[in-house]
Amino acid sequence: MNFLNLIRWKNLLMIALVQLLIKYAFLEPFGAQTSLTSIGIILLILATISIAAAGNIINDIYDVDTDLVNKPNKLIIGKSISEKTAYNLFIAFNVIGVGLGFYVSHLVGKSPFFSIFVIISALLYVYATYLKRTLLIGNIIISVLVALSVIIVGVFELLPPITPQNQQIQLAFFKVIFNYAVFAFIINLLREIAKDIEDIDGDHKAGMNTLPIAIGRERATKVLFVLSLVPLFIITLYTINELYKNQIAVLYAILLIIGPLLYISIKTFSATTKKDHHHISNILKLVMLFGMLSLLLYKYIFLHNA
Repeated sequence: MNFLNLIRWKNLLMIALVQLLIKYAFLEPFGAQTSLTSIGIILLILATISIAAAGNIINDIYDVDTDLVNKPNKLIIGKSISEKTAYNLFIAFNVIGVGLGFYVSHLVGKSPFFSIFVIISALLYVYATYLKRTLLIGNIIISVLVALSVIIVGVFELLPPITPQNQQIQLAFFKVIFNYAVFAFIINLLREIAKDIEDIDGDHKAGMNTLPIAIGRERATKVLFVLSLVPLFIITLYTINELYKNQIAVLYAILLIIGPLLYISIKTFSATTKKDHHHISNILKLVMLFGMLSLLLYKYIFLHNA
């Protein structure tokens, strides 16, 4: 269980679920020209989650000092798993992830795609060792990497089989995936800021320069409140303009995405304690999950109404 918590198994499951949904709930039912077989998509998922697991491990290794203050009861490195073992696991997961990435790139006939895995792996290391301590840059980088875990399916599935004849339709599919990636980026960025506010004490002790440390907890909470209005506004506008003909889609958006986002904005406005920000972070995780599960709507609603 300590090992599973170290690699953040729940987060890895969410990445795997999203990538499967993109292929089997969105691309396949609509007859998109794809390049990966079922084995191919499994290998892509394994490559992605292996590199993500490595990133989680190196993050924990460099977070021991802050975790001693922020969450002493959840500390794993040096307590349940030694630092040496954690480093070995970090290297092993990176080798597996990059190796599988190399194989999948050759599988679709696009060897240069291999560089994506190397860049992600390197960025996760730089984030854990340096960028995490810098004002907002670390938050943005990790959110970009979360968005990349969504986009990568479009890159491997849709770009290799592009021809002048199918270019328009392939790019239309890619645009939808890109929109989901932007959603993942925004929600994760909000969550990163909420976690920074929650962890301000340990981060301050470790000499980090996060947003709440730079401008204060109260001001950072106000920034989080203003930023929380962005996805609320965008998704409400999208629901009004694009989903209004589909009652089920509208209900789904209102109950499971817009509603929770509105709740987050209200909760953030009055948030003062560590517990409040932890709660906001958890609700944002749920919003991310329900947002990604909305991919199922394409197959069961839009396709049947076509």
